[in-house]
Amino acid sequence: MYMNSVWTETANMPHFETLEGEVKTDVLIIGGGITGLLCAYFLKEQGVDYLLAEGRSICSGVTKNTTAKISAQHGLIYGDLLKKAGEEKAKMYLDANQKAVEKYFALCKDMDCDFEERTNYVYSVSDRRKLEQEVLALKKIGFDALLQDTTELPFSTVGAVGFAHQAQFHPLKFLAKIAEGLNIYENTFVTKISENTALTEKARINFERVIFATHFPIDNKHGMYFLKMYQNRSYVIALENAFPIKNMYVDEDTKGLSFRGYENLLLLGGGSHRTGKQGGNWQELRDYAGKYYPRAKERYYWATQDCMPLDNVPYIGVYAKSMPQCLVATGYHKWGMTTAMAAAMLLTDKIMGKENPYEAVFCPSRSIWKPQLFVNGGETIINLLTPTTKRCPHLGCALKWNKAEHSWDCPCHGSRFAEDGGLIDNPANGDWKRGCNGN
Repeated sequence: MYMNSVWTETANMPHFETLEGEVKTDVLIIGGGITGLLCAYFLKEQGVDYLLAEGRSICSGVTKNTTAKISAQHGLIYGDLLKKAGEEKAKMYLDANQKAVEKYFALCKDMDCDFEERTNYVYSVSDRRKLEQEVLALKKIGFDALLQDTTELPFSTVGAVGFAHQAQFHPLKFLAKIAEGLNIYENTFVTKISENTALTEKARINFERVIFATHFPIDNKHGMYFLKMYQNRSYVIALENAFPIKNMYVDEDTKGLSFRGYENLLLLGGGSHRTGKQGGNWQELRDYAGKYYPRAKERYYWATQDCMPLDNVPYIGVYAKSMPQCLVATGYHKWGMTTAMAAAMLLTDKIMGKENPYEAVFCPSRSIWKPQLFVNGGETIINLLTPTTKRCPHLGCALKWNKAEHSWDCPCHGSRFAEDGGLIDNPANGDWKRGCNGN
């Protein structure tokens, strides 16, 4: 059994040099996960002078821990969008993500990345009315979704809403091909950003524009992302000898399970909780597996982290009104594969001076007056006032011990640290023992 994702164990990623000295570029991309790599790929296609700086090695963060579902169906989001944002923006969101799905079909057509067309389903175990309302919302914005019974899951449901012509793939095999020939520097950790300069331990990068593709943005002075998002942990186990699943499934209940197959494995996801809090983690999944797949054997287990926006819609576009030269993509709300593609296409258009038809729905400067804002603010106040010697260098919140993963986690904004204080996940920009501060 491996405490790594199946993707990490079955892919060979290229490696790149560390940047040294002083350089100049038109566009600096910070972050070498799927978003940064796709931005670099599209900018290269357009002939733009760019440089990608990755603090460790490419795809070594959240990207390697995805379940790798490619779908425009992000839970039961369209009824909620229709109600809160209106028909026009609900359709923008759908169209942007459907375009992203189609782009994957085009890019993966002749690529060895285990790409497979699938139907994605959102199911419910108790509330068929929710599913019916989602189908009506989708029809209102011009999408003919399916409402049908499920036959592949090991337990009863009251139905599922299906999106046909979606997909699944091996994300690291895909990104290994995407990265070929790109202007990438690894072990090039950006420690400080000023107006047109980024500093690393060994280099100074002068730029005209910058794309923050760092999962959680690393600049605290603008945009208020530390209030607009929190982070969520979720868990996956990969099972052999489980009943095969052809399509992709996720529960409409955020505490439910997700399913997809990969070769002879079943990927079972769930056990989620706010980072820094307690949750079901792998034990919850192992209990489910013991109940529904008693003959199965666990081959891999891993966890991932997701940025959760105030209104379930990612922030993609200009970082803040006061930073027009800076672009950002964050808050993917557990749907990183499709959203990363949508973000890369939108941000490339911004760099090229082209109007993107979906900018308005993802605008990072949209209203923050949502109920989740007050929950996030409350968590920050509580943990700032909690007495402890172990504090997050991001904004000073109390760190909590994660006994399942043996890490120190921040309940405010989701930074995570190893037992020895080494940084695992941002937005912190340094180890807590060193007392480094975020930008």
